[in-house]
Amino acid sequence: MSSRLIPLRGLGRPTVLSAIAVAAFAATSGVAQGPALAMLDRLEPGLWEVRARDDADTVQLCVNNGRKLIQVRHRGEACRRFVIDDAPNMVTVQYTCPAGGYGHTRVRFENPRLAQLETQGIDNGLPFNFVAEARRLGPCPR
Repeated sequence: MSSRLIPLRGLGRPTVLSAIAVAAFAATSGVAQGPALAMLDRLEPGLWEVRARDDADTVQLCVNNGRKLIQVRHRGEACRRFVIDDAPNMVTVQYTCPAGGYGHTRVRFENPRLAQLETQGIDNGLPFNFVAEARRLGPCPR
């Protein structure tokens, strides 16, 4: 493997250092990117029903933002998340919870009131793996 050097002759040291600093800042800051998991912000808040496709098992949850759909099996737990894929119409997140559970969830945007979920992991020492449809039912009950 060979490396190729780019000649920097004619450029002053301050110019080169400034260019390196700007490139490093742009690479590490979110200046050129939108907010993380922005697709989930497009989902409407309210009462959502998550219905597994392989059986009649359903869960209803009050969602103030789409990020709650990432942890359907670990609701309310403060889990550490790692974003694997953050595309305009689909996000994939891996998370680990302090109580020992973890999950891997993919959320696909259909429209502001409908999303498709694929999630798997460990909850209370047991594995889970399901594909579900998440649909907004209306406002959350008071």
